[in-house]
Amino acid sequence: MQGELVQALLNRRTQICARWTALLHIERANTALAHPDMLIHLLDWTFDLIIQALDPTSNRKTPSAAQASGARADCPCGRNPYLYFFIAGEQAWLEALVFTQVAIPKLEAVLRDQAVAELLNVIRTLARTEVEAFCSVCQYRDAALSAAKITALA
Repeated sequence: MQGELVQALLNRRTQICARWTALLHIERANTALAHPDMLIHLLDWTFDLIIQALDPTSNRKTPSAAQASGARADCPCGRNPYLYFFIAGEQAWLEALVFTQVAIPKLEAVLRDQAVAELLNVIRTLARTEVEAFCSVCQYRDAALSAAKITALA
């Protein structure tokens, strides 16, 4: 992503985190760990990871948009608190990016589209990593996978 866009998003940190928080409070919390007040403390850490991955001067490598699956993270039992955390975050970041792009009227359409694709790629890659890590220790994982296999066979 262009450095100008990354810097503009960094300057919108307060707005992005506030919107992310508001969206978290709208999402349904299906477990105690998914309660918005339990997830809020992850905002700064996650924001920093996203900015670092988007920064063209960073040495951190992320898969290109062509390499990314584009799919959102999934959880077999649906109890993973990161699912809603990243869905809300994705919306907050996309809103901020659109407002940032509107403020740069000379930005080419191709660059706008590339920025959106790259942002989604970074967020969804991070989300899949975190969701899968949490799922790997979930006590409901095996039961949910077994139920899914039975349903698929029926």
